[in-house]
Amino acid sequence: MRRRLLLTGAGSAATSNLSRGLRAGYRSLTIVGCHSDRFLLKKSSADRNYLVPALAHPDYFAALRRVIARERVDLLIPTTDAEVRAFTRPRTRLPCRLFLPRKSVVDLCQDKYRLNVALRAHGVPVPATYPVSSLRALDAIFARLPRPVWCRVRSGSGSTGAIPVTRAEQARSWIAYWTEMRGVPATSFILSEYLPGRDFSCQAIWKSGALVLVKTCERLSYFGGGGNPSGTSSISQLAKTVFAPEVVAVCTAAIRAIDSRASGTFNFDLRESSRGVPCLTEINAGRFPSGTNIFDLTGRVNLAATFVRVALDEPVSLRETYDPAEGYYSVRDLDTPTGVFHADELFDKIVDARGSRSSPKPGNAWRNPHALQVTAEERSVAEDHAQVQERPDQEAVGQLQEERPVPRQEVQGDGRQIRIKRERPERVDHIRIVGHLDPHDAEALQLEIRRLAKRYGRIKDLQIETARPKPDGRSA
Repeated sequence: MRRRLLLTGAGSAATSNLSRGLRAGYRSLTIVGCHSDRFLLKKSSADRNYLVPALAHPDYFAALRRVIARERVDLLIPTTDAEVRAFTRPRTRLPCRLFLPRKSVVDLCQDKYRLNVALRAHGVPVPATYPVSSLRALDAIFARLPRPVWCRVRSGSGSTGAIPVTRAEQARSWIAYWTEMRGVPATSFILSEYLPGRDFSCQAIWKSGALVLVKTCERLSYFGGGGNPSGTSSISQLAKTVFAPEVVAVCTAAIRAIDSRASGTFNFDLRESSRGVPCLTEINAGRFPSGTNIFDLTGRVNLAATFVRVALDEPVSLRETYDPAEGYYSVRDLDTPTGVFHADELFDKIVDARGSRSSPKPGNAWRNPHALQVTAEERSVAEDHAQVQERPDQEAVGQLQEERPVPRQEVQGDGRQIRIKRERPERVDHIRIVGHLDPHDAEALQLEIRRLAKRYGRIKDLQIETARPKPDGRSA
């Protein structure tokens, strides 16, 4: 049977990526799109597209019902928090299937402070958080929280109004700006414990209180992160799939705490505390993230396609509810399709020309002073003097520390260019690199070293420690 889906927000990045994931995992599918913006609608990849009024317009639902009836839509999937909230209203009646959480659950999840209080009451790890009642109350809140403090708006997405601050005066000025220039009152803000650790995203499907499927990834870098006051964003530029059962445990406990009969899809944001505990910062109930492809195009099971089957009561038989798919990366940029690659594919069809002053010639070794890179014409890595050079605006990669007396290794350099000299070993059992790389660059370095290890079989283990920057620019 061919199923017909209606996706709102057709032409947006979130809907385009969701369409791609659905087509990859559910072949007998017709996708219908709708949007109130004719320009975005024009670039939609749906099979058919409809221009509808804006969500707040009184004729929106009438137009939506006409589209659903004409296309004989089986399932409607909203793509924004505002649509999820509107479709869960008691008076909303649509002539097709919706697979959304209950209204009370959606309302709770869309208020980050209320959600924080509810989860804390059930013992779910969350950051210490306080609501802002007025600008005068900031000093009392700061007295309860360690520095820095995370300041943000308690509703919305995309890290709205988010910024790390170290003094109450900074928070007061930031909130006053949003009040005067953006019309956001001080009471819309919350102050939270700053979480310096790894940044996780988790997507899960629930039905009638039972977990059906869950997947996890880690964000490594962000769209516009360097230009945002927070230095981060909820939209990743580079992310990787990870095996993180501790993250799954927190997310599962959270859903069971807020709804014993939960149904629908839930997207979770978590960050590790200074003690390495993943703390839940928000739940986007009833919708997929814009970067859903990392969950749909990796692992044994396509998450978006599974959602459709569960929503339409089709049989779904999964061996495990947790489907970790390690070693995959999601790479996103403006105006390009999301790339999803396995680590082994990241070197395919790429010629490394970093640091080369001339083209490689047959019979001559092509030495690359920019990264740990070895070509087929070079001698064994144990005999090579590898050279690592960082960009001029970065600190040195770090120091190579030996874990055993053999092999002996020397580190020479002036802080920007490091030369590692190795005596010929029988085998390198362990390499530990400590540096000041951000997670994005550290991941690239690990991949290059692992490629060498796989090629020569001389490195047994690899451990890279990265010093994550604090909001004041220092290393954590």
